[in-house]
Amino acid sequence: MFRIYTAQSLGQKWVETYQECSPIFACILGFTDTGLIPGISAAGATPEARKYTAIADAEFLINGVQSAYHYPLPSLHQGVSPVFITRAVLEACNIPIYLFNAGLPIPPAVPFIDCKGQPANCLTTGQALPLSLVYDLFQQGLIWGEKLAKNATKNYLILSECVVGGTTTALAILTGLGINATGKVNSSHPNCNHGQKELIVKKGVTNAGYYDLFQPINPFQLVAAVGDPMQIVVAGIAIAASIKTGVMLAGGTQMLAVYALIKAIINISEYDVNLDNIIVGTTRWVAEDLTGDTVSLAESIGNVPLLATQLNFSSSSYEQLKMYEQGYVKEGVGAGGSAIAASLSFNWTQEKLLNSIENLVNNYNKIRN
Repeated sequence: MFRIYTAQSLGQKWVETYQECSPIFACILGFTDTGLIPGISAAGATPEARKYTAIADAEFLINGVQSAYHYPLPSLHQGVSPVFITRAVLEACNIPIYLFNAGLPIPPAVPFIDCKGQPANCLTTGQALPLSLVYDLFQQGLIWGEKLAKNATKNYLILSECVVGGTTTALAILTGLGINATGKVNSSHPNCNHGQKELIVKKGVTNAGYYDLFQPINPFQLVAAVGDPMQIVVAGIAIAASIKTGVMLAGGTQMLAVYALIKAIINISEYDVNLDNIIVGTTRWVAEDLTGDTVSLAESIGNVPLLATQLNFSSSSYEQLKMYEQGYVKEGVGAGGSAIAASLSFNWTQEKLLNSIENLVNNYNKIRN
């Protein structure tokens, strides 16, 4: 039910180490005004709707199907939120959930851990976040990474995200770190809007004074210039937790950027880390996206094990799910990581996973209709 695409031996070692363990799931929510740029993301049909995507996904992640929501899931151009995949697994397997607010315009309507962050300005400004806040968020990540690892002595951590426009801030971080990510990142669109993303990133790194520089960039300053608040919190959690337990960075382009950020941070600092304990877990819709090049991107970052669930919606009776096979949505809210965990830790088959997701979609459609 999952495949290792890169760094095969490291990925296989991680799988063998943690396949007898159960996961603890954390979702780190953030926001960037980059997500309000027209056409930048399909995670919400309009810029206004995208302001509420993360808090709506968080509410559904925690509560599942309800008769009413404080923040209903926003309508998408096509498909359905990946939170349905995640919720189906977490609910059925009774996986503990930790929700972090790294920087949202509106707090979620469900219990969360407040990192005292703020939404990022559009990365085109070159001044996305105050540098002091970036350091504070990183420290919050380190503290919570240690706390979560204490609870995970016989478990592993799944670290997921929900940031609309996050693949564009990911491209900015990768570019700033000197990694050639041109044409390789993914998006929620069926055909990745590479040209738009690259123009936005070029403007951001130029305004930050980082364009055409030939010296290493401080990763904290880079996040402050063109990043988003989720990235630095997840980096901190993963670094601290990796000393004691396994960490799956659950996402595609965004989590590959976080992995690159982790490597950059430990290159300039004294923080202990066990990179062998960190993998990236996503969906095959990301790993095999013909409009990006995820595998090459992972290889460019260097020795990062990339795993992907082989979940397939071709036989689904729901058009909302079949849209994934046409390239819509692809990933988010830890969908790929939770699907991998269903197979790795609970021996779920494709049929069981599909049935659980379809049951959730069916119950949700009944409430809506």
